[in-house]
Amino acid sequence: MTYADQIQQTRNELRELYKTIPAATQGFSALSKAVKDNGPLSVKEKEYVALGMAVALRCAPCINFHVEALMKAGATREELGDVLAMAVQMGGGPTLMYSAEALACWDELAAKTS
Repeated sequence: MTYADQIQQTRNELRELYKTIPAATQGFSALSKAVKDNGPLSVKEKEYVALGMAVALRCAPCINFHVEALMKAGATREELGDVLAMAVQMGGGPTLMYSAEALACWDELAAKTS
């Protein structure tokens, strides 16, 4: 399954979750919007933090979503690599493996938009 397929599958699964627990998911969505729309950091900077945490916490669907969001926010592959290097430094071997996955996701999604 491609990363784009994984992203779409996760979106489909989340739609079902949103229908099942609307109050909780609406609350989470409101929190996400408030965090992204406020504060001194740009959306791109916030997405870098989120990606670093997703890699460190080993959340593959989160990695995919935040890589996609970074692309939309105007990030570069070089910037992504720098963030992944910091995540590896903080998280060690397991983070190295998930960083490779994040980079592969970027490369696949970038190839589809070229």
